[in-house]
Amino acid sequence: QVHVVESGGGLAQAGGSLRLSCVASGTIFSLSALGWYRQAPGKERELVASISTGGSTNCADSVKGRFTISRDNTKNTVYLQMNSLKSEDTAVYYCNLREVFRVRGEPEYWGQGTQVTVSS
Repeated sequence: QVHVVESGGGLAQAGGSLRLSCVASGTIFSLSALGWYRQAPGKERELVASISTGGSTNCADSVKGRFTISRDNTKNTVYLQMNSLKSEDTAVYYCNLREVFRVRGEPEYWGQGTQVTVSS
């Protein structure tokens, strides 16, 4: 069974930094695509950043230059380094794992979410 667990959220001041971590188990981590999503109150969940099995990354325009996604396959962990935080970054952040190695379909798994609150 696949488990995805986020950590590292909390309260930060505007202009500050936080690093989120997401550990996965029960899957072939190195062959899975990973992403960080966020959902603010009253808004839809949106993609923040993603990283492929080969390490290629993609970030939403709203966080480019401020957030960095990375992965450590030896630790089954994906990170989201968030710098220059803004109040609009306040949201619940979710880790997404997609098993792109499966022959039929690409099952997705989500963590429980971690709250990030940025005070201005």
